[in-house]
Amino acid sequence: MKVALLDYGAGNLHSLAKALELGGAEVQATRDWDVALGADALVLPGVGGFSAAAEALPEDRERVRAALAGGLPCLGICLGMQLFFDASDEGAGAGIGFIPGRVRRLDAPVVPHMGWNDVEDAGDPLFAGLDGGLPAYYAHSYRCDPQDGSAVIGWTEYGGERIAAAVRRERTWGVQFHPEKSSRPGLRLLANFLEEARR
Repeated sequence: MKVALLDYGAGNLHSLAKALELGGAEVQATRDWDVALGADALVLPGVGGFSAAAEALPEDRERVRAALAGGLPCLGICLGMQLFFDASDEGAGAGIGFIPGRVRRLDAPVVPHMGWNDVEDAGDPLFAGLDGGLPAYYAHSYRCDPQDGSAVIGWTEYGGERIAAAVRRERTWGVQFHPEKSSRPGLRLLANFLEEARR
């Protein structure tokens, strides 16, 4: 399975690429959207800021939305999940707009949220085999607020808020945490994504 790992030009993708390779994927980091949308699956990593990442999106966002709506399996991690939404409080620029809603700054006593938190999941196949729960590693200052709450497939509690830890629309999944930094359960989640992508 060929997985395109989108490179926003903002950081090291090595740990995520290695984690996907452990799940059996052949990973290619790319900034070329022809390559990204032509792969068997696409991963949007959680590195960088919203405005800079939005600039790395194609000018015609409809092209990406059409690929996702057409069934291209995609996983967005942290910032990658936020890019599925329309816009962000973090800065200027439009997201992909595949999941209607906005990214808002966390309203918590301590921001950013850095560290481990449990994920409460709604039984999506992305969480298969994680019956003992998923302790996940977070590093973020913003939360995703979808217009349609049914898009949320996982939650976490932070600073007295219950926030979206994971979202899904069709064959597009987003996680606010970093599975590549979340030990064995995180690697299982990435393997689950690859298994779903192969179906």
